[in-house]
Amino acid sequence: MVLPCMRCFLFVASLVLTWPLHADPNPTEIATIRKAAEEGEANAQLKLGLMYAKGAGVAKDDQQAVAWFRKAADQGYANAQLNLGVMYSDGVGVPKDEQQAVVWFHKAAVQGVALAQFNLGAMNERGAGVAKDETQAVAWYRKAAEQGDALAQHNLGVMLAKGVGVAKDDQQAVAWFRKAAEQGEARAQFNLGVMHANGTGVAKDLQQAYFWLLLSSAQGHAVAVTNLNRLGQLLTTAQRAEAQARARDWKPK
Repeated sequence: MVLPCMRCFLFVASLVLTWPLHADPNPTEIATIRKAAEEGEANAQLKLGLMYAKGAGVAKDDQQAVAWFRKAADQGYANAQLNLGVMYSDGVGVPKDEQQAVVWFHKAAVQGVALAQFNLGAMNERGAGVAKDETQAVAWYRKAAEQGDALAQHNLGVMLAKGVGVAKDDQQAVAWFRKAAEQGEARAQFNLGVMHANGTGVAKDLQQAYFWLLLSSAQGHAVAVTNLNRLGQLLTTAQRAEAQARARDWKPK
């Protein structure tokens, strides 16, 4: 049974919230953060930028968000560098400039920020703001994947499965899909199901494939939904029931 081919995510991950914004800060908190930011404290500058970006405790103002992210980023604050890159990539609060996005993602990535490493991988893979370089894309995906980033784990699996930017290695592809799938990443769950269904990089196991497609389908993955019944028809009623029971009890790691 051959299921549809797999693709990388090529979007840029969104703003990193290094400070919880579950509720609007109260006036005293806002004043304290603003004072610290104006005195040059990078963490406070990042917080104030997030407040403006999200409209939390202050009127939403993307240009002010960019300004405060930049102040912290210029001090070498990695998460602010990531967020400034996102603003440039999306053209929010500043004219869209993918080259500047790459500059700021790189600054954060070399400091070890996994989301920046993922974003830099995606930019290299699609040639956005930088010359297309699939080998570099793999290298950055791997750095983020090794830190546990599920998006990067999935994309690294795709690159390995296709042999793009790296030697084709189906067993390693399965290993990375599994890491992402176990974190609840729907596309990785689908692709892991594909590998089990086709016996690629892992022993062929239609029941296990059905299990992973069940999980992916439950999250609304359209291709998994389309293929679930088709795959289920190849199993006995008992096999389907067992896989369904496992899926109901499953929890992400």
